[in-house]
Amino acid sequence: MAIPLKSEPAAQVVARHIEALILEGSLVPGEPLRSERDLAEQFAVSRPTLRDGLRILVDKGLLRQGAGRGLEVAPLGTSITDPLIALLAAHGEVADDYLEFRDIVECSAAAYAAVRANDIDRDRLRECLDRIARAHAAADPQEEADADTELHQLIYEASHNLVLLQIMRALSDSLRQDVIQNRGRLFSIPTIRETLRDQHVAIAQAILDGNAKRAQAAAHDHLTYLRQAAREVRMAQEKLDLSLRRLQRGGVGVPG
Repeated sequence: MAIPLKSEPAAQVVARHIEALILEGSLVPGEPLRSERDLAEQFAVSRPTLRDGLRILVDKGLLRQGAGRGLEVAPLGTSITDPLIALLAAHGEVADDYLEFRDIVECSAAAYAAVRANDIDRDRLRECLDRIARAHAAADPQEEADADTELHQLIYEASHNLVLLQIMRALSDSLRQDVIQNRGRLFSIPTIRETLRDQHVAIAQAILDGNAKRAQAAAHDHLTYLRQAAREVRMAQEKLDLSLRRLQRGGVGVPG
């Protein structure tokens, strides 16, 4: 179905429409665009006009050349913070501060989602809960961790706050290194896996029920637990690393 254009220059209308899709999160960083032929047909413009519109977005840094022949959405939300993000990612002690920040933000996001979520949002949350259940039953830590990431992203989307969504998406993409949050390790511990699964269900169910207070409380309980579990896992790893260094004489001395 063709998208009707307004009286302003067609190339600008094309650019503004795609720009709006990026802003609202319908198009995400790294996502490839359809072919020029498909897009020109969708916007009911000539291919030269379409190219002019796409060039506007390339010049703005919103689109870039993809791995193939077409364009893709550029990495967003990192260019103004790359040095800071790199500095944070280099220091493991920042992990607790990051989770504390998420506690502040996600409690509000969950509450907003409970009030603002529509039928599409709720259907996607239910699908994610099914994915979490399947991953948990299969004892697949990586899939369970990925489903966890998806759930939190869906909560941001269901909050219908574009600033919150884009900021948290950028931070999540930038701070995904194990030094910040080692989800894979957490989900490999059975007792932690059980608790996290139950907490995810509690948050999502509160949102599905439209209960903002319960959603906010469930999110806080989850992040509080996650901070404590992450601390314990990190401390255990530090003790193990120390024992190994002693055993190996730090890689400098001659082992006894």
